[in-house]
Amino acid sequence: MPDSRRLAALYRLFVVGVLGFASGLPLALTGQALQAWLSVDGLDIATIGFLSLVGLPYTFKFLWAPLMDRFELWPALGRRRGWLVLTQLALAGVLMLLAATPPRGALQLFALLALAVAFVSASQDVVIDAYGTDLLPQSERGLGASMKVMGYRLAMILSGGVAMIWTDAVTGSGWTWPQVYRLMAALMVGSAVFSLLALPRLPPLPPAPAGSAPAPVSGRQDLLGFAAVLAAAAAGYLFTVHLATPAAGALLGGWLAGSGLAPALQARWIDLAALLAGIGFTLPLATWAARRARFDTLLGGLRGYFAQPGAAAFLLFIVLYKLGDAFAGALMTPFLLKAMAFSSAEVGVVNKVIGLWLTIGGALVGGVLMLRLGLWRSLMLFGLLQAVSNLGFWWLAAFGKGSLPGLTIPAFDWGFVALKAAAPVDGGLLMVVAFENLSGGMGTAAFLAFLMGLTQQRFTATQFALLSAFASVGRVWVGPLAGVLAESIGWPHFFVVSTVLALPALWMLWWLRAPVRRLEVVAGAPTDD
Repeated sequence: MPDSRRLAALYRLFVVGVLGFASGLPLALTGQALQAWLSVDGLDIATIGFLSLVGLPYTFKFLWAPLMDRFELWPALGRRRGWLVLTQLALAGVLMLLAATPPRGALQLFALLALAVAFVSASQDVVIDAYGTDLLPQSERGLGASMKVMGYRLAMILSGGVAMIWTDAVTGSGWTWPQVYRLMAALMVGSAVFSLLALPRLPPLPPAPAGSAPAPVSGRQDLLGFAAVLAAAAAGYLFTVHLATPAAGALLGGWLAGSGLAPALQARWIDLAALLAGIGFTLPLATWAARRARFDTLLGGLRGYFAQPGAAAFLLFIVLYKLGDAFAGALMTPFLLKAMAFSSAEVGVVNKVIGLWLTIGGALVGGVLMLRLGLWRSLMLFGLLQAVSNLGFWWLAAFGKGSLPGLTIPAFDWGFVALKAAAPVDGGLLMVVAFENLSGGMGTAAFLAFLMGLTQQRFTATQFALLSAFASVGRVWVGPLAGVLAESIGWPHFFVVSTVLALPALWMLWWLRAPVRRLEVVAGAPTDD
């Protein structure tokens, strides 16, 4: 390869890595970092659990992804860069507003701003995925995926791990969480400048062969369809607040009053029942609205997926496989900070920095083991390890910190992060987090291989966006139930429940062993891609 082509290829991989960093940065800011901020601010576990619903846009991004693919904001910037610059600047602006809003003083406004961060972040993910696919030739996509994951994980270490050290008042830098969010907003401005000035232009789309492409759906029709779905979502919100919540209170109030639960926790159980009723009302309404408005880009993708043999069973398995893992991790930061009383620096170093590197290591180990085990056996083995890892947190909750000898991390100053004094690290915490992240990394590697197997052999890119959205359902939707349940039954029993929730996926995997094994690619066999 000539030097100029090699340099161009290296630059494309560098660009994908930077965009992966921009994609990973906001995720912790609506997840673990947000939970740490709320914990420090004194919010109860049940409320923090409900606020995990701000991640809902990640599970519905396929609804507006076709619009971002169809419409071009600024032709001078090409097909993707205009959307990238817009979403990154919007992220910076919303993060600044969030930093200026106190959670306890304006909780509803704070939640809406956090929801806006997740919406714009999910939209940025759509554009970054599309840009990387368009930019990289087929021969570079394997390395490009690795670079994106590396950038993504490094960003999560910064916004979810290093930020915990920054906010530790004793051994860290003593920053406030608003200061951290303002810094992240500045980094998103830098990402927007990079996207504007440094991204390579995409090659032009090749012309479609005559007669090969179906008649396109009008852009106006797609906009009307999306507006109809949004209107259905708004109607569902109003139904939940004004009808479902009073009805749930009337039906459950008397029974809960005699349960012995604290009044605040009784209210959270009523909110949870209203939320489930609202979901049951909104999803059918949104489906009806999409059909009435002829949102064909969305409906066509759904019809194409469900026309496949076993599509519903695969979709259920996708939701269930990481459910126990997601349930245990839904409130991990408040569990470690509030229930176990670990310091912010200790949680940041062990659960975020060391833990994320162990997740990367687990993914690499899982990839190597999959070469020998195959897809189905890897999913089964790694799924079992994920379930067992939840029992580690049961042990930590039951026996407390100090059960195992720990170690001390010496003081350091690396410029961008520093420990003012040596920080003790609990041995039990380190052991449990190490096992959980290694097993979780292996499970994620097998799970992504499963999704790629479905995509390569059966589904389009739009349907892969649908599958990845369903894969994130557990991470987002279990938060309200997790918070209420943890306060009601206690943390040890909570982690036992999370272990039990991992078992249905393993039973389903045994039932689906034949179709899953058919997804395995035999070495040397031709593929359909």
